[in-house]
Amino acid sequence: MAQRGVARATDRYERKREEILDASTEILNRKGVKGLTLSVAAAAVGLSTTSVTYYFKRKDELAAACLMRGVDWLDHVADEALGEAEPEARLRRMLAAHLERLRQTAAGESPPLPILSDIRALNPPHRTDVFQAYMKVFRKMRQIFDAPDLAWLTRGRRTARTHMLLEQIFWAAAWLPKYEPEDYGRIRDRMVDILLNGLAVEGAEWAPRPPPMSELAPGEGQEMSRDAFLRAATRLINTRGYKGASVDKISAELNVTKGSFYHHIEAKDDLVVTCFERSFEVIRRVQRLALARDGDQWSKLSSAAAALAEYQLSDYGPLLRSSALTSLPEEIRDEMVQHSTRVSDRFASMISDGIAEGSIRPVDPFIAAQMLNATLNAGAELGFWVPGVRQKAAPAVFVRPMLMGVFSR
Repeated sequence: MAQRGVARATDRYERKREEILDASTEILNRKGVKGLTLSVAAAAVGLSTTSVTYYFKRKDELAAACLMRGVDWLDHVADEALGEAEPEARLRRMLAAHLERLRQTAAGESPPLPILSDIRALNPPHRTDVFQAYMKVFRKMRQIFDAPDLAWLTRGRRTARTHMLLEQIFWAAAWLPKYEPEDYGRIRDRMVDILLNGLAVEGAEWAPRPPPMSELAPGEGQEMSRDAFLRAATRLINTRGYKGASVDKISAELNVTKGSFYHHIEAKDDLVVTCFERSFEVIRRVQRLALARDGDQWSKLSSAAAALAEYQLSDYGPLLRSSALTSLPEEIRDEMVQHSTRVSDRFASMISDGIAEGSIRPVDPFIAAQMLNATLNAGAELGFWVPGVRQKAAPAVFVRPMLMGVFSR
């Protein structure tokens, strides 16, 4: 009898713990690690803050537990994918498993998965623990490319392509709500087709003509000084998250006084918004320059993508990662998402025009544009994943696999 009582108590504890994690994951996805507090989590499940501390002593412990659920899910997906013998089948299995889980969440059948981009917002030692677990899963996912026919792929190129693939499933959670859950299977098939076959028609060459970086640089004087400030802020936010990009650190990187921060930006939320606006303007400028050139839409699209891949590793880069969105108040975040959608829609228009003229394969322009967006966004971290990669090599290493097929030479 005593053993059954202990078992029931353990079951109740686990059920309540899972309930707290489900609610906390929703909060984490809306407000980021910064916005997830024990009191907010307690209110979401009808408990007192003191009761929540029975399950999670501190906020970071709760956030880390939420994020580890996402890492554990990816580990499960990797195991499923690697059960297939061929790389193409592994890719299909990976996307099928993940999009089915996203369908279940959209249909209210499963709890949400956490947005893993906020790992950097955790404090040590939780940040180290979760990141090490993620790296273990990443290495397992990279085995998708283990096959005799792909022996020509270097370790760095396999790493870059794995990073790109994972970014596709992460970013899909942002744009899939546009569709009905019952359509997710069709979307999965279209994503697989794009990843396997790219956008280029048969016989097309990879010969982008990106504009010189000087055409994307700011002017002189005050504009250049402000851009240098925003570049430093963008780098810090990308690598350390909103919480880690303090005014002191930004000022120290530029070797300026703290007062200079307030000369450029009045508040920290304004800083993130301004960094996003700078990034969107760079993308729009690249798109305008590409569209103004002679040539077909394939040439224009590949040139724009190559320019942005180079920009990420240039002295002018990087662009602000979409992961910074979770740090913003929801009303400001929605406005930034609208900016991102307009940028993506222009890529979709270029793809649609290319399909009409015959220079781009018949694909879903919206899905292809979102996948290109995800790839370009992930390029900000290419230097971390592939140390020593050169700026001029970035388009071939990272963008070409998405545009011409992830298993293509």
